[in-house]
Amino acid sequence: VSLKPRPGDSGWQDAVRTLNTLQTNAGYLEQVKRQRGDPQTQLEAMKLYLARSGLQVEDLDQLNIIHVTGTKGKGSTCAFTERILRSYGLKTGFFSSPHLVQVRERIRINGRPISPELFTKHFWHLYHRLEESKDSSSCVSMPAYFRFLTLMAFHVFLQEKAYLAVVEVGIGGAYDCTNVIRKPVVCGISSLGLDHTSILGDTVEKIAWQKGGIFKRGVPAFTVLQPDGPLAVLRDRAQQISCPLYLCPPLEALEEGGPPLTLGLEGEHQRSNAALALQLARCWLQQKDHQGLGELKVSRPSLLRQMPLAPVFQPTNHMRHGLRDTEWLGRTQVLRRGPLTWYLDGAHTASSMQACVRWFCQALHRHPRPGRGPEVRVLLFNSTGDRDPFFLLTFQPCQFDYAVFCPNLTEVSTAGNADQQNFMVTLDQVLLRCLTHQEHWSRLEEEQAGLEPGAPASLLVAPHPPEAHSAASSLVFSCISHALQWISQGRDPVFQPPDPPQGLLAHAVAGSGADVLREAAAIHVLVTGSLHLVGGVLKLLEPSLSQ
Repeated sequence: VSLKPRPGDSGWQDAVRTLNTLQTNAGYLEQVKRQRGDPQTQLEAMKLYLARSGLQVEDLDQLNIIHVTGTKGKGSTCAFTERILRSYGLKTGFFSSPHLVQVRERIRINGRPISPELFTKHFWHLYHRLEESKDSSSCVSMPAYFRFLTLMAFHVFLQEKAYLAVVEVGIGGAYDCTNVIRKPVVCGISSLGLDHTSILGDTVEKIAWQKGGIFKRGVPAFTVLQPDGPLAVLRDRAQQISCPLYLCPPLEALEEGGPPLTLGLEGEHQRSNAALALQLARCWLQQKDHQGLGELKVSRPSLLRQMPLAPVFQPTNHMRHGLRDTEWLGRTQVLRRGPLTWYLDGAHTASSMQACVRWFCQALHRHPRPGRGPEVRVLLFNSTGDRDPFFLLTFQPCQFDYAVFCPNLTEVSTAGNADQQNFMVTLDQVLLRCLTHQEHWSRLEEEQAGLEPGAPASLLVAPHPPEAHSAASSLVFSCISHALQWISQGRDPVFQPPDPPQGLLAHAVAGSGADVLREAAAIHVLVTGSLHLVGGVLKLLEPSLSQ
């Protein structure tokens, strides 16, 4: 297949802008939610797009796919799995979502995002192919944004001759467009919880049914320990499909009798993801007749919760190195910059935020306290979609001095930055969302401080000594850049934007807080609630990621 550029094909930013036109705009998205069609039909449509792009479903079999879903930790599980298998010297493909800074992060070869040149070449090739194969009776020539990228990932992995592909599900499982994969080598389901309830259902059991939709007849699958209800649903779904499903033993069982495993990703909750990744990698190696599987510790299979337990084995050196060397930006990530320490975690469900809070509190505990001068804690938060703003209750143990809310926009205008464009929401909607978060936060701090809800706001904006940890003051900014400018007060050696806009300190809290932040010996900033927010923050704090 010729991938030569055609006359008129333009560069990387134009490819990304054209890709962005495939996003569903906010108004249309609402209409679709009201008139959602048969999900099975959507999956059939994906098969047609695949055929129009020049591939058959059977072609995907040669990618030796590891297919992973879950509510929390599916991306981290994929990252661990890919890194383990790469440490065996195998050429890997990795498809994940969403991206943090640049869209090409979603499609990786050997752990690295594909280059802008390779992205541009494959994008226009697929775009023209779909344009030319448009059926005269079809009014839709192009798949939507995520479908297009899924198709593109398959093409890239085949063209670049990846020996295996780790594919992360977008949303759900059964009707997700990645589920055109008919013969993966192995499947995995990470921890389940409530998320995307308007699409997947409003109970964990309904969500488990959707996730179990990636099971395939005769293809081994693994999951971590789940609550009884969803676990029973997964077990029944696997039996109906004739899929052998195994429960992963905890990481401690694999560490017994050997040195402890070191994980490249921080946080206690990553141990469950690592345990699942080890089983997926080992099973893949076994299915592909590779040597170096790790010696079995328990010879006879055992049952737990009426499910067979996955093997307990001694992780090999390749596995150990893979877990240790895993990098996954924006997940329990720490950046230390002078007096500022940034804690970045894209947690966006109730239980993942609880895990994030535990990680943050433990990290603070390990951090040496400054000898003199106050220590300030700041929360930078946003959440999107149909997620409940009462998640904010989770953060009470952190005792923040300031809570800052802003939309997932790096700048007030994103015209020059195609990677961060999102047509699926309007500016009015996102700012209203931030104000709702601030309202909930104020109500929580009033209750905590024993104030009558609705007491005069002046009680909340009076400056307070940070060490006192009284009810925190809250602020809303119109974009991430303004929020970071206020938080960092020019004290981050890398983030040095031009002069802040006029009026940034006009609010009483902003003015008094700026003084506190300028004098603080240490500032700890937790950025969480949305991977898109974390991505925008990383774009500004780590300019090298945009190059």
